[in-house]
Amino acid sequence: MSRTILDVHVLQTVPPSCLNRDDTGTPKTAVYGGVRRARVSSQAWKRATRRSFHDLLDPSELGVRTRRVAELLAERINKLDETIDQAQAWQLAAETIQLATGSKIEAPKRKTETAKDKAKGGSEAAPESRYLMFLSAHQLDGLAELAVKGHGAGKDYFKDKSIKEQAKQIANSRHSVDIALFGRMVADGADINVDAAAQVAHAISVHRVDNESDYFTAVDDYKMREDDDLGAGMIGTVEFNSATLYRYAAVDVDLLRKNLGKGLREDEPLTDPVRRAVEAFLQCFLTSLPTGKLNTFGNHTLPDAVVVKLRSSRPISFVAAFEEPCRAEPEIGGHLRQACEVLASYIPDLERAYGLTDTTPTWVLRVGKNTEALSGLGSEVSLASLVEAIGAEVARRQDEA
Repeated sequence: MSRTILDVHVLQTVPPSCLNRDDTGTPKTAVYGGVRRARVSSQAWKRATRRSFHDLLDPSELGVRTRRVAELLAERINKLDETIDQAQAWQLAAETIQLATGSKIEAPKRKTETAKDKAKGGSEAAPESRYLMFLSAHQLDGLAELAVKGHGAGKDYFKDKSIKEQAKQIANSRHSVDIALFGRMVADGADINVDAAAQVAHAISVHRVDNESDYFTAVDDYKMREDDDLGAGMIGTVEFNSATLYRYAAVDVDLLRKNLGKGLREDEPLTDPVRRAVEAFLQCFLTSLPTGKLNTFGNHTLPDAVVVKLRSSRPISFVAAFEEPCRAEPEIGGHLRQACEVLASYIPDLERAYGLTDTTPTWVLRVGKNTEALSGLGSEVSLASLVEAIGAEVARRQDEA
């Protein structure tokens, strides 16, 4: 059976930076091909992509991932019925979320005790879920309406089997773009889990990397007298590295369509939500950047080269092209040129070996002379043209499905 798989391959050079660090503050690394590589975790780039969605998509098409989901739902309950006070709204929200997800929603003991101490026996803290809960704006709106109907309906309202089924149906339909792409796990309600349509690999450098350490000082601006200590007001160190990264992501467009269902709007063709989600993912994945130590290093770069393919069978990463690490050119230096040449050689070899040459439309976005080796792999486009072309092809394939 023919499928639609979006493969995105990126080469991106980052200067001294600490995009993603471990619990000791050290930039993350991984051993690949027998040498230490710079690494940026998939979680870091997925979050950066998801945050970028807010610049492109309407809030109604997005979700919120939080433990404070009861507070979020209570705000919607209050907007629908201003006569419901805060404590009642919290209680309604907690019962409704528990009904929809099976998750226990209650006020954290420590926060409750703190709130009571401050208020000398006053109200408790807001209830929370035990783990991050991911719900779309549409789902929160639907659950708020259900909760308001339950206000004053009696204790048996939330025990009614049909109400429970309705709550689950609301929580498991019309998923937001970010839920449909990145999935959702509800530990206490596996029947409303969402399988992720997007897979993002850990980005790794195409060459060997050694972390470095920057010793820094901060001066006390108020030291004015001659007898003041002339030493720094603060000293410290921060670790960093620089790298040419290979980034890879794949989107199962068919699963994305299934996750989105009929979409979030009634006035559009069924193919539009999928097209819009794919276009948003592509643009945001390419242009986003994890924010680790961004103010310290100002490492605002964009990809040097992008190769995008729409496959009909399965996703394929080209990371094996860099199993043998690239080496900087003598005297000239730099890794990008060699990385592009290696990739330009590896891709057609792989596709010939597996018979993929005639069925895979390919687009290339590249910048500068060091990426010239990639020019023959596909149609050369700008970012805007790339997003438009991919969106149009995805919509065409969905119409034929």
